[in-house]
Amino acid sequence: MRISQLSARSGVAIPTIKYYLRESLLHQGVQLAATRAEYDESHLRRLRLIRALLEVGKLPVAAIKKVIEAVEDESLPVHDMLGTAHYALSTPVETGQGADWELARDQVEALLAAMDWHVDERAPSRAELAQTLVKLRELGLSTDVTAYARAADTLVVEQEMDTIPFDGPREAAVEAMVLGTVLYGKAFDALRRLAQESESARRLANRAT
Repeated sequence: MRISQLSARSGVAIPTIKYYLRESLLHQGVQLAATRAEYDESHLRRLRLIRALLEVGKLPVAAIKKVIEAVEDESLPVHDMLGTAHYALSTPVETGQGADWELARDQVEALLAAMDWHVDERAPSRAELAQTLVKLRELGLSTDVTAYARAADTLVVEQEMDTIPFDGPREAAVEAMVLGTVLYGKAFDALRRLAQESESARRLANRAT
């Protein structure tokens, strides 16, 4: 297909496609003439992935490049490829010091062990969770997040991971992981708020104003 057809089918403007080509986010088409190239379904899949990373994942171009490099590295196992995208979605956290941080990190390790979760030492979500536990403790709130871990385990095992086409194109697997992580995460947060409102109404229904 011509670049105009690629634009029409993908919903991405031609100038944007040309920018992705210049930045090596999108692989070059087959050159048929000096000003004409042919594109195929692999370019459509790549544009879908870029849009997912950019529009849903809110990743900067530099981070998207790292994910694309992982996708294109066929020697990289799928698990590691997905990890590259997953870590890119994480919020950077500066690891703190002191007794509270040590306690929080120990609690994270204990929780991972109890859940039998196999998580890389470099996973940024370790520090993110530890930071959250530190803040909960500072505010005098419970740091027992076991119930949330169980809910997350059920969500991931029964919903999110089943949507990832591990045996399909590498772009499709990363796209599904990114969309699932971000969108199911938003759905989970919205459902918690709905459940909180419902429970508040149930508990306070018979109380005087």
